[in-house]
Amino acid sequence: MLLVCLNVASCRVRPGLVSLEMSFLVGAAIGDEPDPIAWATRFGANCLQINLGDPTSWAKPAVAMPGGTSALKDAAEAAGVAIYVHAPYVINVASTNNRIRIPSRKLLQSTLDTAAEFNSAGVVVHAGHVTKDDDPAAGYENWHKGVTTLELSAPLFIENSASGKFSMGRTLEAITSLWQAVGKSGVGFCVDTCHAWAAGIDLRTLGETIRAITGRIDLVHANNSQDSFGSGRDRHANFLSGQIPVEELLAAIASCQANAICETAEATMNEDIELIQAKLRGNG
Repeated sequence: MLLVCLNVASCRVRPGLVSLEMSFLVGAAIGDEPDPIAWATRFGANCLQINLGDPTSWAKPAVAMPGGTSALKDAAEAAGVAIYVHAPYVINVASTNNRIRIPSRKLLQSTLDTAAEFNSAGVVVHAGHVTKDDDPAAGYENWHKGVTTLELSAPLFIENSASGKFSMGRTLEAITSLWQAVGKSGVGFCVDTCHAWAAGIDLRTLGETIRAITGRIDLVHANNSQDSFGSGRDRHANFLSGQIPVEELLAAIASCQANAICETAEATMNEDIELIQAKLRGNG
């Protein structure tokens, strides 16, 4: 999957308002492309997010573009396109199982190092989880040890979770415990609006609430949800067909004051981008 972003400029932000007083990036998911930079250029995009291979496997990360990381770096710099990476979904740094945790650290480090080779804007990784038989404190301690041993060769952003009673990043309490473990390490935070909604977090104060815990928001995954508030289900929807009221969703995105990437269906990509742009400029 790759995600592309279009620039929205000269917007304003105040508490409770939808608009932003800064330039930031807005985008949507379109699936894999053999030449992502060429695709982004055709659509006037100035950022994208890619997977470095199959995100459901433990395979060594690699750039699909012919010429590898150096070719991608050169093409991105020439086009003025910033690149985000989503780390493999199998990574679980919090796990108390050595056969999962240790390979997770190694794969995350390899992903960071590969991303650094083309000057990635950041690597997003899931917060992970423990099991019902584990003390959650062990998961947070594993995150602390993990970020202590990682070399942050590229920026690293931990993403909040939609579900899982034993997730390290679903509830505000879990995010608080997570940040007590990793907050001094230099890692950043990625907020997913669908995940927050599914977890029962109030979107009306999303940006302010998360920043009060983490002190930062580095990226927003801007998605509506197919399911009701607090459902614990991670099923994205386009902006006009989801369960989150559109104005509430847009206000939440704006409150985060960070680049925003939609992970909605390709068929609705233009619709969602245009809706966000119009609303954030005050024209919708």
